[in-house]
Amino acid sequence: MPTVETIARDGEAMMDLLKEDYKRYSQKKRMPRYQYHYRKASQSSWRLIKIYHLIMLRITRQRYLCDFPAGVKIGGGLFINHPYCITIHPDVVMGEHISLQKGITIGQENRGKRQGVPTIGNNVCICPNAIIVGKISVGNDVLIAPGAYVNCDIPDHSIVIGNPCVIHYRENATEGYL
Repeated sequence: MPTVETIARDGEAMMDLLKEDYKRYSQKKRMPRYQYHYRKASQSSWRLIKIYHLIMLRITRQRYLCDFPAGVKIGGGLFINHPYCITIHPDVVMGEHISLQKGITIGQENRGKRQGVPTIGNNVCICPNAIIVGKISVGNDVLIAPGAYVNCDIPDHSIVIGNPCVIHYRENATEGYL
């Protein structure tokens, strides 16, 4: 059974993450319910609250066709521009200030030298229909262009374009996108 201090600490951490997420949305656009239930289900230490949000996450998953379970580790400042058809493997780790858009897949490669799941850094914008697979690392300040297929390590301050991915170095690559 969690102690009062643990519950208070978990509650503060969850509120901090939700505040960071809310900052990314304008007053005209609300945070998707899927994202709200994801945060509550992944951060809650109370069993009943966690179960409630897991059920709501499953219901909203069907509505938005989003599939990233509560086990995905995403830092504060998550922004989901169009919350439809997003698939993320449960073991993926993402940093802070991530922008996800419609139709992306971040998944596992099952064989070969890059067997595993990606790790994504801070300040990353993943544009529509991008695919990121394999045990790779995506650096900080990276823009992944629409339709890009990423299966290699991406350094900091880069723009990734095409299939196979072509990496272009650019300082402040996500400026104007995040």
